Amino acid sequence: MTQTQFDRVVPATGETPAFAPGDRVRVGTRVPIGHYRVPRYLRGKRGRVVKIIEPSLIDNEEEGYGRNAGNRRHYYRISVPLAEIWPDYEASPRDELLIEVFETWLECLP
Repeated sequence: MTQTQFDRVVPATGETPAFAPGDRVRVGTRVPIGHYRVPRYLRGKRGRVVKIIEPSLIDNEEEGYGRNAGNRRHYYRISVPLAEIWPDYEASPRDELLIEVFETWLECLP
């Protein structure tokens, strides 16, 4: 049996993850007023993607203002070294913070 164009599943915008486990990322530094979902102490910090959270979800920041129209993106579990958050941190360099961050807050690093 051959596959036709009607047999293929084409993901909607935002359903295909923008990042993959192992990707190096930086948390965005924007300063929104009002409804936001990223702790201030993480903005501008670097980490790496540990896991893609499935399924993709509606952007709850935009949804809070009634501006979403159903757009979906992914959350990612990222690992941020504690020394990245606190430069004077003196314990193990393996110590990390694991946190889920929405795709719109992440930037790809080289």
